[in-house]
Amino acid sequence: MAEQRYQAVLAVIKDGRTVTEVAAAVGVSRQTLHAWLGKYEAGGLEGLADGSHRPAGHPRQMSASVEVAVLEARRAH
Repeated sequence: MAEQRYQAVLAVIKDGRTVTEVAAAVGVSRQTLHAWLGKYEAGGLEGLADGSHRPAGHPRQMSASVEVAVLEARRAH
């Protein structure tokens, strides 16, 4: 999959083809190809690799110390 992304990025950067043309040839949206270009500029070839879709955190997650206190209270009762 990263190879396909890399070839599409190179087609835009090196070959001078338009994003619309390359996106249609690869079968992705223009927005997706723009995202690939941004990832390539930021991280090179490694930036095009599949990454985790898991969020970094949750805004309502309790702190570790509160979680430990709750679990200890649960075990005590």
